[in-house]
Amino acid sequence: MKIVVAKSAGFCFGVQRAVDLVMNAVEKYEGQKIYTYGPIIHNETVVEDLKSRGVIIMEEDKDPADYEKGIVIIRSHGVSRAVMDRIREGGHEIIDATCPFVSKIHRLASEHSAKGERIILLGDKDHPEIRGIIGWINGDGYDVIKTREEAESYVADSTDKIILLSQTTFNLHKFQELVEILTQKGYDINALNTICNATEERQEEAARIAGEVDVMFVIGGRNSSNSQKLYEICKQRCSGTYFIQTKDDFDLSVLQSVYNVGITAGASTPVNIIEEVTKKCQR
Repeated sequence: MKIVVAKSAGFCFGVQRAVDLVMNAVEKYEGQKIYTYGPIIHNETVVEDLKSRGVIIMEEDKDPADYEKGIVIIRSHGVSRAVMDRIREGGHEIIDATCPFVSKIHRLASEHSAKGERIILLGDKDHPEIRGIIGWINGDGYDVIKTREEAESYVADSTDKIILLSQTTFNLHKFQELVEILTQKGYDINALNTICNATEERQEEAARIAGEVDVMFVIGGRNSSNSQKLYEICKQRCSGTYFIQTKDDFDLSVLQSVYNVGITAGASTPVNIIEEVTKKCQR
């Protein structure tokens, strides 16, 4: 049986940077309270490992001032400007682990909305990255669109100048589809593709591998947006696609009479989990 592991599988730059910042803080600020604002990344295994090292998750629905003063590390998905202010007002020191690609979108949203331009965000309105971006928009001149149906029914003021941005992990082909739908409405739209390069490469490689194998495994956390999108992409090209978190989430029986297996993983999946899944497939 041939096993093909995507070269792009595993931690992306932003996730690796965030995890490294937490680990460095644990060593540098020994004896102090170390918090992450929400889970630092969307991977339960990584989050549990950090908890075992004494890292505490600061709950989003609680006042930062209610926590003992310490070091608060902003998650890779980023947070709103208001959240940053509340953390500082609570007496904490901040280490910003926001992915640089997400920080760029914060700047664009802030700058363009300050000029009176309307912001359209392509993504999931309930995802922490989108919630964070919204928190950098000046005023309420914005909309969030996720589906083709939402794009087709979208109506804006014909005089609006619109800047279109996307969640960094948005599906590239869906981005192109929705931009085309919105552009055909005749609005003055400047569409900026803010999907990160790593996401594009990961999606394209996953699609290619899925089209060449009998079984495809997509490894990722259940709350990982980019992992879910990889699953959707792979499922379209390989009916035998499985979404798993660890090697314990599938039975070897699915590999019976299988000649080719593909493996990819979301940007928050540690390399050791990918290796464990690969070894199990080799049995």
